[in-house]
Amino acid sequence: MSYLPRMSNRIDGFSVRSGLHRRYWNGMVADLWSVDCTPDAGGVYLGHDPRLFILLEAEGAEDGALDMAEIGGPRIGGCAVRAVHFIPAGLEMTTATRRLRRLKHLDLHFDTDLLTRRLGEDVDISALSAPRYRLQEPGLLALADLIAAEVASPEPLHDLYGDGLVTALLLDVLKIRPGESRKRSPLAAWQVKRVTDYIATHCLRIIRLEELAELTGLSPSYFSHAFKASTGLSPHQWQMKMRIERVKDQLKNPDIPLTVIAADTGFADAAHFARSFRRAVGMSPSQWRRACLS
Repeated sequence: MSYLPRMSNRIDGFSVRSGLHRRYWNGMVADLWSVDCTPDAGGVYLGHDPRLFILLEAEGAEDGALDMAEIGGPRIGGCAVRAVHFIPAGLEMTTATRRLRRLKHLDLHFDTDLLTRRLGEDVDISALSAPRYRLQEPGLLALADLIAAEVASPEPLHDLYGDGLVTALLLDVLKIRPGESRKRSPLAAWQVKRVTDYIATHCLRIIRLEELAELTGLSPSYFSHAFKASTGLSPHQWQMKMRIERVKDQLKNPDIPLTVIAADTGFADAAHFARSFRRAVGMSPSQWRRACLS
């Protein structure tokens, strides 16, 4: 079964000029679009896998513009030019046009698990979590044109040809070189925030590692190493830290029995609760309560 890109969007003011051209290559999907734009077209995009967005052509007024932005981040202006953009998995983006009539662009989506396996277990994961914008090197754009022509061709060549072009483009964008000694790198700041906010919200139940990894678009093994590189704690240790903070909030109320707190905060029993709290804080729950309320 072919890999299908997992993408959600809300768009306004774009209409497709001709049918979508799509090709599948070994865990990669290439979509070639030609769209008409109203003067103020725009949208919000969230991809669950990493992707390359490549603007091939833009037609409009001399002062026409295309702006991009990470949700909650600064505006990335000057995007109405031929350029390659790398968007990590899970990074929500907005686009806004001004006085443009038509856009032609190529979207390349990558299955995260297949991609990380192809790049190798030792690849620096920061390459997959750091966005890159407005890349205009002639070599990149030449590869993008070849890919677009292959996607649009009524008589495409062997799949190995398209696969090789896309792989070469991605490796060049990510600056991955053969034989490099790569180490595990921290998560991007937006990934740390997304994961720690999620843990804080759900810390009283069991959180699977796969849940957290999916938030960042990384494999569980990559995510686990990267999270510890970013925070100094494993995901499980971070969850326990958040759970202990919830415990402390309840211990400040002398009317709540310890057995109730243990049950409310997800511990198996009172003994498990006491052991975990002492390991984290250095004293028993009752000792901490007395010290806090004295």
